[in-house]
Amino acid sequence: MNVTIDLIDEVERLTEEHFQLLSGLIEKACEVEQITEEAELSITFVDNKKIHQLNQEYRGIDRPTDVLSFALEEMGEEEIEMIDEEMPRFLGDLIISIPKVEEQAKEYGHSFERELGFLAVHGFLHLLGYDHMTEEEEKEMFAKQEEILHAYGLERS
Repeated sequence: MNVTIDLIDEVERLTEEHFQLLSGLIEKACEVEQITEEAELSITFVDNKKIHQLNQEYRGIDRPTDVLSFALEEMGEEEIEMIDEEMPRFLGDLIISIPKVEEQAKEYGHSFERELGFLAVHGFLHLLGYDHMTEEEEKEMFAKQEEILHAYGLERS
């Protein structure tokens, strides 16, 4: 398995260590989810103004959020058929608000890195089709998040 992750820091506040953390976490998530083929996704880091705009435009929710997931695999079948089978499996795009990461890390009493990793894994699982609209779905998704974070060694601090 080889996963390519395009990391785009629009706020210019992340370090190489943050990028290494996220790459390792996503690789661990692919391993746990048994994604064995070549895969690709992008993660863009933005401010609250940008994520607010995207949340309004794509979800009709007029406020900033912490993470947005845009899964390529949710496209219609005719669009997917146009994709060359030799290409990597493109999972989609994640958008993460860095101010929300900071705010929620303080609120939950853990590190910036733990919150950043949590949101990346949360968004990644959405790309794979996990959701938390029902209590049962939420239990499954949140247990999977904790499994991945624990397997990687990113515990609550």
